[in-house]
Amino acid sequence: MIRGANLKALQQKIRYWFDNSLSRKGAFPAWVAISFTLAIVLVAIVDRILHAIPALNQLPDAGLGWFEAFWFSAGKTLSIGTAETIADRIMALVYWFVGLSVWGSIFAFRTLAMNETIARLRAAPSPILDKNHILILGWSPRVFTILKELAIANQNVRKPKVVIFANVDRTLMDTEIAKRAGDLGKLQVITRKGDTTNPTDLMRANVTGAKSVIVLDSDRAGDSMIVSTVLAARSISSNPTQRFVAEVDDPNVADALEDATGGSVVTVIPREVIAKVTAQASRQPGIPAVILELLDFAGDEIYFTTVPALEGKTFFEAQLAFKKAALLGVVPFGKEPVLNPPYNYKIQKGDQLIAIAEDDDRVNYTGLDEEVKRPRTNSLSRESAKPRNLLVIGWSAMGKSVLNELAAFLPKGSSADVVSQERFTEELLEKETKFGTLKVSHIPSTGEFEQLADLVSKKRYDEVLVLGYRGAKISETEADGQTLLATMQLTRLFQGQLASGTAPRLVAEILDPLKVDLAQTSSVDDLVVSENLAALLVAQLSENPALATIFKDLFNPAKGSAVHVRPLEDYAPLGKPVSFAKLVAAASARSETAIGWRVRTENGSQRQVYLNPAKDSLVTPFELDGLIVIGQSV
Repeated sequence: MIRGANLKALQQKIRYWFDNSLSRKGAFPAWVAISFTLAIVLVAIVDRILHAIPALNQLPDAGLGWFEAFWFSAGKTLSIGTAETIADRIMALVYWFVGLSVWGSIFAFRTLAMNETIARLRAAPSPILDKNHILILGWSPRVFTILKELAIANQNVRKPKVVIFANVDRTLMDTEIAKRAGDLGKLQVITRKGDTTNPTDLMRANVTGAKSVIVLDSDRAGDSMIVSTVLAARSISSNPTQRFVAEVDDPNVADALEDATGGSVVTVIPREVIAKVTAQASRQPGIPAVILELLDFAGDEIYFTTVPALEGKTFFEAQLAFKKAALLGVVPFGKEPVLNPPYNYKIQKGDQLIAIAEDDDRVNYTGLDEEVKRPRTNSLSRESAKPRNLLVIGWSAMGKSVLNELAAFLPKGSSADVVSQERFTEELLEKETKFGTLKVSHIPSTGEFEQLADLVSKKRYDEVLVLGYRGAKISETEADGQTLLATMQLTRLFQGQLASGTAPRLVAEILDPLKVDLAQTSSVDDLVVSENLAALLVAQLSENPALATIFKDLFNPAKGSAVHVRPLEDYAPLGKPVSFAKLVAAASARSETAIGWRVRTENGSQRQVYLNPAKDSLVTPFELDGLIVIGQSV
């Protein structure tokens, strides 16, 4: 018993010593050589023993029997020859087996070494040598939309490059980009794996050589990771004019980060952006489409220009001095941008005009328009607001931000019923609560159609807002599935009202941009694509950080001039063609700046957003058509 225990202990010690020896450099080839030598010695001993036995060394009888035929074929196949005696045949097999084992070990070693080399190359520890690239630090679902937009924005750039540096397997990043970003044209995407908070690791990304740096929020690590990444990147960058755009969750952290970096870091708060646009969408038809038009690079963009010929002229005169560009504000020399300035603001030397145009070469001064006059008074008045009833289906932490935004504009006495399934909700509402003057009631839901049908039959709702669930209890795919299910149920419930045009407006939030086409099959008036909004804004600011103040104003109607879609009939009679120049003048009379219109398509079934129509473009206003303006909220 003791001897058996000692033998087992000895085996463990030998195994332990052998395993440790393999971890040393060059150990594997050495062991192969030792094994090969021992095998040769053992084979030589066996050879001598077999050839010492007479019975095994006799020649076979003449003739080719079935066994001899089999051996002949096997010898040719295995390349071991056609030995005649039994001893020679046994040794031939032994030599073949030993040789196969040795060469197999050598091939396995070379294959392992080659795989390690390939894995090391794929890990790509080599530093980035390119300059003037766009550097993305971190990984999130928004990266795919950002890449698409950067591909469009850099179409005129020779050999544009984007470097993604994240603590994610490089193979996974490459696969996901190929699958979800699609065709990026000539934009080259280079991926590297590394710790974004480690300055030594970040040196490989060539932070100093990047023309702009984007820091993405992974939605899990939190703001501490974002702050650490920004500070690490700035600590190794020697470029004082470098642009940083960082996603942050907490507005207080965003303010602190911008102050601590002297404004060189522009922050984007995705939840805040989504909440503001969603809130505006529930109040005004077409707002999400207008915001997307302003944010993406595919259509018209925002540019800054200086026109000495307009010095001393009013802002209204300047509006009509660009046939193929729409002005939305001015940047007074040495001051912050001003959207929708007073019509009689005199343009001074050094002032920059903020314009929307198809390209920067379209922002051309075409001369003053003396024919279009600004009306002195506004003969139209808007009706006094009445309390609104809002139905919210779905809930998450962002829902509070949406209701806070809505509460600032909804008339006194308005109410909101929040219907949500507790199994998907991490943070529940109280049964009765208030957001400012907005009275909010929470109704737990089972998700059954009958419960929703009973609810809408008892109360007349003006707007229905379907929010996506968020959090650890539900995946993005399942959350969008719940949203699509809710929109289909609502379409069925309001089918009769849809036919008569009395159905409440339906606004739905979709998390995944790939689900947009599915959502459009239901009767949704406006879609808010959450991931797109934040991603588009990040892409815009990475190309031009000066737009940060402008977009903050456009998204924040509570603090100044913002984008609105007003009824077109408030500016021109229905059924009579009117030029965009005259609509600009009519909006100016209301202290607003017109930048486009939302009119019905040729078949009349839908309405399309058109930013920056030419000043001589004509439109015939119909009911539900809208004029897109920058102005105060009403």
